[in-house]
Amino acid sequence: MELNTVIQGDCVRELGKLPDASVDLIFADPPYNLQLKHDLFRPNCTRVSGVDDEWDKFASFSEYDGFCTEWLKGCRRVLKNTGAIWVIGSYHNIFRLGALMMDMGFWILNDVTWLKTNPMPNFHGSRFTNATETLLWCSKGESCRDYTFNHKLMKKYNGGKQMTSVWRISLCSGGERLKNADGRKAHSTQKPEELLKRVILSTTKQNDVVLDPFFGTGTTGAVAKKLKRNFIGIERDAAYAAMAKNRIDGIKDFFEEAAWLEGSGEKRIRVPFEELIRERMISEGDALYSPKAYGAKAFVLADGRLKYNDTAGSIHRIGAMIQQTPSCNGWKFWYTARGEESVPIDELRSEYLKMKRGL
Repeated sequence: MELNTVIQGDCVRELGKLPDASVDLIFADPPYNLQLKHDLFRPNCTRVSGVDDEWDKFASFSEYDGFCTEWLKGCRRVLKNTGAIWVIGSYHNIFRLGALMMDMGFWILNDVTWLKTNPMPNFHGSRFTNATETLLWCSKGESCRDYTFNHKLMKKYNGGKQMTSVWRISLCSGGERLKNADGRKAHSTQKPEELLKRVILSTTKQNDVVLDPFFGTGTTGAVAKKLKRNFIGIERDAAYAAMAKNRIDGIKDFFEEAAWLEGSGEKRIRVPFEELIRERMISEGDALYSPKAYGAKAFVLADGRLKYNDTAGSIHRIGAMIQQTPSCNGWKFWYTARGEESVPIDELRSEYLKMKRGL
């Protein structure tokens, strides 16, 4: 079985070529069968670019159920007894998927709510703004209890608090959103990397194999690579498959969390950021920025906090706010200018520790 590859083809057919019990985790983002009947327009009469792709159209609920039954059977066959599957959907399809999965013997461990911080409004004002999607996290069966769940690791990721089943994450946007040659979004339902980061970080180990049968533009593979996991992506559309491969091939850096291990008890000497100010290694009013912050700047305050727009907070809190993540290692996130070079403030911390140790 070739790993870290994008397979271009029909998911049911290609799943049939994979060995039994060969993957550790499956993330499935299938067509939602949105049943859109008419174009949607904003109040200013501009057309909303919704999901009107052919791959999301089914003649009936029974046709959709039949399709989902086939790919779910394929996923169940290739999933290890110690593995798990995540399936994401909206109110249009998630209840049908949940019923099918339970009938097949999958055991639901959690339903996770993705609460979008920037949802598309309901332009007609005829319903509540739909601001959530649901992820079902399931083991292969009730007796399959040796699945991976990195409880301590996720608590660390969540700033020392147990992570709940409600995840506040923005829609995919900005520099992360892939564009086509016309400058428009390449895929109508590209998921944010933060969503996949939580899925993969919480329920896999390093070098595990993550399968995505609806690979799209490759978010699952990109995040798996950045977390030092293996991936297999199946995508029917040749253009999407090529885009996904190019995206993943271009990845050079890992997420900091790729080195995290469940239960690892690493202890670090704590250095308050304000200590660097007292030692004149950085000054009040200095600007900090990050390659991850898309041009955002924050300014150092005398008490060691940062000022970003109208908000003041620690280097960690402001970094997390900008990224819309539950936590952030500000030492790795922020950079400062040193002459014509830019250095992470973590280097300043290392220099401070060496100085204190007399090295």
